[in-house]
Amino acid sequence: MKAIRRFTVRTVLPESIAPLGKLAGNLRWSWHLPTTRLFEDIDPAAWETSNRDPVTFLGSVTRERLQQLAANEELVARIQQLGADLDSYLTEPRWYQSLGEDAPRSIAYFSPEYGISAVLPQYSGGLGILAGDHLKAASDLGVPLIGVGLLYQAGYFMQSLSRDAWQQETYPVLDPDGLPLTLLREEDGTPARVVLPLPNGRQLIAHIWRADVGRVPLLLLDSNLPANDEAARTVTDRLYGGGGDQRLQQELLLGMGGVKALRIFQRLTGAPAPEVFHTNEGHAGFLGIERIRELMDPASESPMSWEEALTAGRASTVFTTHTPVPAGIDRFERAQIEHFFNAGLAPSVPTDKVLALGAENYEGGDPAKFNMAVMGLRLAQRANGVSKLHGEVSRGMFSGLWPGFDTREVPITSVTNGVHVPSWVDPLIADFARENFGAESVLDQRWARVYDVADEKIWALRRSMRSNLVDDVRGRLRSSWKKRGAADAELAWTDTVLDPDVLTIGFARRVPTYKRLTLMLRDPARLKALLLHPEHPIQLVVAGKSHPADEQGKRMIQDMVRFTDDPAVRHRIVFLPNYDIAMARVLFPGCDVWLNNPLRPLEACGTSGMKAAINGGLNLSVLDGWWDEMYDGDNGWSIPTANNGASADERDDIEAAALYDLLENQVAPRFYGSVTAAAAGSAGPSEPSLDGIPHQWIAMIKHTMATLGPAVSAERMLQDYVGHLYQPAWRAGRDASEDRYALARRTAAWRTRIQGGWPAVQVEHVDSLGVSEDPQIGDALTVNAYVALGNLDPSDVAVEVAYGRAAGDDELSDVTLAELRVAENLGSGRYLFTGDTRIEHSGSFGYTVRVLPRHATLASSAELGLVVNA
Repeated sequence: MKAIRRFTVRTVLPESIAPLGKLAGNLRWSWHLPTTRLFEDIDPAAWETSNRDPVTFLGSVTRERLQQLAANEELVARIQQLGADLDSYLTEPRWYQSLGEDAPRSIAYFSPEYGISAVLPQYSGGLGILAGDHLKAASDLGVPLIGVGLLYQAGYFMQSLSRDAWQQETYPVLDPDGLPLTLLREEDGTPARVVLPLPNGRQLIAHIWRADVGRVPLLLLDSNLPANDEAARTVTDRLYGGGGDQRLQQELLLGMGGVKALRIFQRLTGAPAPEVFHTNEGHAGFLGIERIRELMDPASESPMSWEEALTAGRASTVFTTHTPVPAGIDRFERAQIEHFFNAGLAPSVPTDKVLALGAENYEGGDPAKFNMAVMGLRLAQRANGVSKLHGEVSRGMFSGLWPGFDTREVPITSVTNGVHVPSWVDPLIADFARENFGAESVLDQRWARVYDVADEKIWALRRSMRSNLVDDVRGRLRSSWKKRGAADAELAWTDTVLDPDVLTIGFARRVPTYKRLTLMLRDPARLKALLLHPEHPIQLVVAGKSHPADEQGKRMIQDMVRFTDDPAVRHRIVFLPNYDIAMARVLFPGCDVWLNNPLRPLEACGTSGMKAAINGGLNLSVLDGWWDEMYDGDNGWSIPTANNGASADERDDIEAAALYDLLENQVAPRFYGSVTAAAAGSAGPSEPSLDGIPHQWIAMIKHTMATLGPAVSAERMLQDYVGHLYQPAWRAGRDASEDRYALARRTAAWRTRIQGGWPAVQVEHVDSLGVSEDPQIGDALTVNAYVALGNLDPSDVAVEVAYGRAAGDDELSDVTLAELRVAENLGSGRYLFTGDTRIEHSGSFGYTVRVLPRHATLASSAELGLVVNA
């Protein structure tokens, strides 16, 4: 018999233990160890049964048990102390407050997914985990962020395996009332609503749920409402589950609806209006259109033109791209966009202007497509990739938007991702650090004292975490096999899977083809030999989900699982389905080595290896993403890549062979204490491990914890965002909006004038003086450039000489730029510009001259995409 309706009954707590409700309702518990230990100590069995979810846990406690808790003076004192600690955490000044008035009062952060805790499954992979860590680190640092996203009825899918090892997906429906969420309500108690008009007279209505992520409110829009028709109700049914119009409506709701939700939140709570808008990937790009709609609204106090509103909105917008491949970007048919915007989504905004923002009107683009990342870049004055290498890749990938500029000048910078240390560091490490040098976090400078800790202690700590992983894997593997149809009588072997004294390697991530889940299977016989090596065996824990529509990814999982099913090796290699935050929190600390072997340079960042590093794990990775800039030779190993023009198959063969060689000759022998320093790639004597402790391995662990930990932290990442992007965007937005957007209006007029006059700009002639027939280092060179500006003024432009080494094809390298000054007005819009340079190196030397727009409000000389080269 099934219920026709269900609802969640909230627990009423006695006053003395009332802070439990506040502690459970704020997601800070997910990274605050004393709070999670409090819930566990109240009732360990019930805590495990609730899947470590405080809301569910409190809902399962009886009235009688609550009264017993309220009578326990020691427990009451502990609850009161932690409640007071949370109050202090939420209100006291933190790092950001030390910046004073020179920083935005509020920053809006938009993302399609958030990985904060397993109890709020609104994430699929790295993008969501990164967004969750971004919010947590902002909370810890006191950065006044407001998160905006969608509340998916089923989140991402739950993964299981069929008997023949094929991925199966299920979508359990979530009950918002059973989650750590509160519904945003109007003053009369009715739910606050966001409304978007749709074609054919329809509407998309959404409620706004609030999650508290420490100090950061996260607003999640939910369309599963009776007021919507069936199609509108399912807009937020699942993360990345739909295509076509459904996906477009998700992104319209996230971007345009998200801005509307912020305005409602501001009105109801008195929170300051966001002064910077951060678009995390192109999915949320329509937020820029909604902000333009607000500024162009005829009902506003002083309506702006399209160019004025675009200029004002861009100034305070930051766009982060996360994909290094065009196939990873959302693209829609232009006709789809036109269809929805003609329905009145932004009635004051010309639809043709919206279409132009996403137009692929560059070499290699498809004129029928609307590109969300391209729109994001055009709507933001500042943009970044998520590692140094990804910044380079992004500048190349989007260089078509800035024709005439060298790739290095494309205005996309980089902020390397980080991971939220308190969320991902194992409790055993936190306890260890507190006991040994009084510092729980690797962010604390006292962590450098890890070098003084006896190797035996480090080795014992690593074994404890490895043992925890082994226990966890055995339980998960048994459960997986039972779901595949196996009987208990067939599963005795799962009790002895893995060995807590064997080198343990982890590989867990999403399963697109470029991450190469099955590279390790390239030579199955050699992998078996490594797994079963008599002296230096390895064991592998593998996990990952393939997108439901990715048949190739599912086949890769099937190939992997079939290999792990082999009775000869199944005690040494396992595949665990349904990879999520809960699994990851045991997996990262328990692995000695984290393996990553993507196709370089297709890994934008790859933060999983960072999580391993803060737990003392060593990385074994292709030099891609973050590892390309942070590998130093002593914190892990670099897998060589095939850079000789090999075919795809040849490349995989070469790189798989390199992986096997590293495992066999360097990684495993060093772990077991029988490798020479020279064989491991560093100078020094051989290392016979007489005491059974692999001292060189532990030296690498200590080095990793002391030096890599702070570098890979999300706290470092947030500080970079604040200093390099948020503060400049805030200053630009503040200046643009002062005096009823006077500067934005003037800048828009200037931009319109420049764009209209630019076709007339020409470098007519260039000559040089001062170079002898036999030029030498130190010689001065005077460059004269005769430039036609048409109706533009010399103050509108910068005329530069670019000089450096000239290759055989005249391509310049090691370029230096120097600005030329106006020397003479030649009449009829023609000017002589001149300046001196000095030859600083021997060998080939070359120079050229170019003209670019110049204005105080430009964040980059390439911003307008306008340049005239000689």
